[in-house]
Amino acid sequence: MNAGRRRWAVLVIGMVAMTAGCAFQFGLAYLIPALMADGLTLAQAGLLAAAPTVGLLATLIAWGAAADRWGERWVLTIGLATAGVILLAGIAAGGPVALGVCFLLAGAAGAAVHASSGRLILGWFAAHERGLAMGLRQTAQPLGVAVAALVLPSLARPAALLFLGAFCLVAAALVAIVVRNPEAAPATAGTATGSPYRTPVLWRLHAASALLIVPQFTVATFALVFLVERHAWEPSAAGRVLAAGQIAGALARLGAGWWSDRVRSRTRPMRIVALGIALVMALLAAGATTSVAVAALLVAGVLSVSPNGLAFTAVAEYAGRAWAGRALGVQNTAQNAVAALTPPIMAAVIGTGGYRVAFAAAIVFPLLATVVIPGAPLSQGTS
Repeated sequence: MNAGRRRWAVLVIGMVAMTAGCAFQFGLAYLIPALMADGLTLAQAGLLAAAPTVGLLATLIAWGAAADRWGERWVLTIGLATAGVILLAGIAAGGPVALGVCFLLAGAAGAAVHASSGRLILGWFAAHERGLAMGLRQTAQPLGVAVAALVLPSLARPAALLFLGAFCLVAAALVAIVVRNPEAAPATAGTATGSPYRTPVLWRLHAASALLIVPQFTVATFALVFLVERHAWEPSAAGRVLAAGQIAGALARLGAGWWSDRVRSRTRPMRIVALGIALVMALLAAGATTSVAVAALLVAGVLSVSPNGLAFTAVAEYAGRAWAGRALGVQNTAQNAVAALTPPIMAAVIGTGGYRVAFAAAIVFPLLATVVIPGAPLSQGTS
């Protein structure tokens, strides 16, 4: 296979790997109604849904460092295969504590997909097409959630874990067969080789991305329950509609990446989208008890996921290949720390003040992100 065809094959399989990982890491919210039917409270079910993202926090930087040192192919394969085996073992979990441990360990193993698949794109694609390629890669997260939205609401817990575990194992096999590590790029005189963390640029990108996670996970975690409890939707019908919204979100990430390639900036589109997220969350909060809420919820679900690929591309480019794995590990750690905290905290807010208060509280975070996003051109590392 020539290099031109190989890079697209690597991208496609990297997307499959990300989709498999994200289906269980970020899609367990679609098991919340079933968990509540088993006797758990909303707060307890929210904690279980957040368990994989807690596991991510322990290993993201380590997986990134491993990818920087040994390459992406086997890091992806080992991580996904391990996650798949753990999810299958979770079928026999006897209670919520044991199930939570399985989810946490699977999240820790599956963290490999986040640092490694992004690093592959940095190596295989040139700067003028990298925003589009990373946008395609980042569509895997909403696609993974869409898969969960379509499949999980209609399955019992054992069948759901069988599906998620098998998906990870198949993806791991495809990575081992198809993916190849990109050739190491020669050092150039204009490329910085020291730590990219000596300046505040990466720290600001990490912080802005973490702030944007709050509205994203507020909507993603509670959309199904909101439609079922407040608007009397059937869970399966709500799942199908939300899955369509996730696919639209995937297309929005792709469009954002294409836009950033055209304007040759990752941060300018990111700031504009952050303002749009604040606006739609305000509309959602204002109309939470009316029919307007359904439309606002779907728009919020699409818009809130769209800037993720922009941030990942900016981080990878500024860090350069020598640091990309670790920088993407830090990026994912910051995002997933917030992602792990958002469901239980927002569940408590909903329990005391209702959905309107939770949606209104989420407006603050994208507004802060517009201030934190770097305004200067990003030039260190590869471009």
